[in-house]
Amino acid sequence: MAVRKPPSKAGGILLGLGLGGFIDGIVLHQILQWHHMVSATAEHPTDTLAGLEVNTLVDGFFHLVMWVLVLSASIATIRAWRQGRLAPNWSFHFGLVIAGWGIFNVVEGLIDHQILRIHHVRDDLGGPLLWDLGFLVVSVLLVLAGWLLHRRGLAALEREPAGRR
Repeated sequence: MAVRKPPSKAGGILLGLGLGGFIDGIVLHQILQWHHMVSATAEHPTDTLAGLEVNTLVDGFFHLVMWVLVLSASIATIRAWRQGRLAPNWSFHFGLVIAGWGIFNVVEGLIDHQILRIHHVRDDLGGPLLWDLGFLVVSVLLVLAGWLLHRRGLAALEREPAGRR
């Protein structure tokens, strides 16, 4: 019996990136209304109708990009199956999803909050730095926890007898 290729990591990482963005957009932008994509810019304040309209439009484009990431995750997963790769176990897959969520948050936190300064975690409070730093710490912990869970799943796959793969 031929040895099958290990599961692809692409689907889990892409799904984590997309779902992480959806969590950010749905929870922080829409439900809690702590910030929007460009809510820290002087040109688009959220306390004016025109500013809120621009922020809502940019949030919509942000969600569209997250949708493309989730779609890409589905395509990568189907490609892996069609290539005859092994199916991932729960730890392998969800570890990558959690790591992808953390990676999204780290990149978004560094670029949008610190470099571009187009919004902060709590623009509704004036954008205090401690919220941004706390967001980054939690995000790094998500990456680490996700990667450890993924590695546990990978080790379990490697221990399986070849016939069960």
